[in-house]
Amino acid sequence: MFETFFDMAHTPFSRDIPTEALYESSQLDEIIGRLHYAADRQLFAVMTGECGTGKTTAIRRLTDQLDPSAYKLLYLSDSKLTPRHFYKGMLEQLGLEAKFYRGDAKRQLHREIELMKGIHQLTPVVVVDEAHLLDREMLEEVRFLLNFRMDAQSPMALILVGQTELWERLQLQSFAAIRQRIDIQFKLDHLDRAETGAYMTRHLHYAGVDRDIFSERAMDEIFQYSSGASRLINKLATHCLLCASQQGTRIIDDRMVKTVIEGEFA
Repeated sequence: MFETFFDMAHTPFSRDIPTEALYESSQLDEIIGRLHYAADRQLFAVMTGECGTGKTTAIRRLTDQLDPSAYKLLYLSDSKLTPRHFYKGMLEQLGLEAKFYRGDAKRQLHREIELMKGIHQLTPVVVVDEAHLLDREMLEEVRFLLNFRMDAQSPMALILVGQTELWERLQLQSFAAIRQRIDIQFKLDHLDRAETGAYMTRHLHYAGVDRDIFSERAMDEIFQYSSGASRLINKLATHCLLCASQQGTRIIDDRMVKTVIEGEFA
């Protein structure tokens, strides 16, 4: 709807924007570098951040950048993930039917990983998203999973991704054994005001827009409301574009942003 009104070739603030077209903040660039390092060295990494700061986007970008001839990425996201479903999910992504018992499925997975690395020369990279929702049993299983060949080497790169409470939980004494196995830990923060403006400009450019649609004061209001969380920026900017197209207005100012917030987000 608003895409036609603003002569856009693509939708600027959607979730399915190609990763190469996304805004690259210095923070995200650094985190992608660390994720690559974890994948290359087969490390245990934990990435946290508040809701909407771009954690899944970072994993999307990593997935698109990893060489499929050198890495095999396995992705799981399940709030009720149990050890049995964990092994079942990974083996299914490898095209295999998991054995029923957890121990058998675990040994089956280890064998497949050895074959993957030894014959196909592929490094497994396992990403567990929404990891802040995992229960204690599943977090403990992560530690057991990494005990391979009497702890001589890690069988895979393992990346836990979750909201900030994940790291807060891991700080508890009861999780000391898991915490000691973590090789890299990093946190995604919100965008600042300058990055918020650059983020919006980048996404509008992807959509084919070569002029200013949002005034600087409009961007100020969007930043103030979103606190620099990309998900909220996307949502509010999209609603503003819809409102502007319905009103036949080609410039979105701070008054329109305030009106949208009060009418649709209050």
